[in-house]
Amino acid sequence: MKRDYYEILGVSRQATVQEIKKAYRRLALKYHPDRNPGNKEAEELFKEAAEAYEVLRDPEKRRLYDLHGHQGLSGAGFQGFSGADDIFSTFSDLFEDFFGFSTGQGRKRSSMGPERGSDLRYDITIEFLEAAKGSEKEIEIERLETCTQCGGTGASKNSQVITCPSCRGSGHVVRSEGFFQISTACPECRGRGTIVTEPCPGCRGEGRRPEKQKIKVRIPAGVDTGARLRLRNEGEAGKRGGPRGDLYIVIHVESHEFFKRRGNDIFCEIPVSMAQVCLGDTIEVPTIEGSEKLKIPAGTQSGEIFRLKGKGLPDLRGFSPGDQLIKIKVVTPTRLTERQKELLEEFMEIEKGKKEGGFFKKLFQKVEFH
Repeated sequence: MKRDYYEILGVSRQATVQEIKKAYRRLALKYHPDRNPGNKEAEELFKEAAEAYEVLRDPEKRRLYDLHGHQGLSGAGFQGFSGADDIFSTFSDLFEDFFGFSTGQGRKRSSMGPERGSDLRYDITIEFLEAAKGSEKEIEIERLETCTQCGGTGASKNSQVITCPSCRGSGHVVRSEGFFQISTACPECRGRGTIVTEPCPGCRGEGRRPEKQKIKVRIPAGVDTGARLRLRNEGEAGKRGGPRGDLYIVIHVESHEFFKRRGNDIFCEIPVSMAQVCLGDTIEVPTIEGSEKLKIPAGTQSGEIFRLKGKGLPDLRGFSPGDQLIKIKVVTPTRLTERQKELLEEFMEIEKGKKEGGFFKKLFQKVEFH
């Protein structure tokens, strides 16, 4: 009597396809015949896991199995696996998913046609105000360009292009690995399927060669550290006439001595004197667009925060810009003239009188002495 497929793979009946695939991979590698030579029990468990995976990975087969069990699959024409050939079609797809090459029974990947060039990454560091206002930078990168001497063919002017004798023009070779046949790129022609008798001296037969290029990059206002700009078709040239890759610019923004960023808002701290907060004043506040006047009402406390609407950073999505938040910091004087001391002493005496007749008097009135 056949065991339950979910039980075989060790997954729940609500398992996702990815969970089923992961469980099958673990069992397939554990009971693979190459790892267990001569072990009939391991071979049976290997086949059993492959059969369970073949059913549970297929939505229709899984639906029939969930409704009617093994009998439902028999009615649909699925009789299970009879040998290694049946297992190949299941295991080959999984093998490609996890390891990136074919087992010989699945799809064969040809690399003879045009191939897209690789994407490139360039890290750039900019100043805080450049990020706030936007800027344009010129960078220099080294990338693979189509060889101008051979036009990307890799062949010199009088060279001949012949079919690779190792792979017979297929671009791949098949080698046996125990239980499997594995298809890989031909090492002699590097997957091209052809061989150049006289390689181009400019690129040594590669069809591309490294060159330095200067590129202008427009940095939009409001970018922050970690932002990526994609420059299409500025990556490496493709192989055999394939399209270019892209260039990704990764932004790093330097910190500023005065401004701090909080999302699209800008935060700063302004030092003011005790007299300014006591009497009130109008001060000049630096912003990313210049200076702005800020009125400080009389009686403002140290640590109080004021807001300049719309004076923050632009929004990359086109929404309203952020604000500038200004924190007031009252600076205590450390060097006083004699006249300043006299005035402060007089002020302190007046404050003492207020406290004795006000706060302290009320406090002592509430205290009962026994």
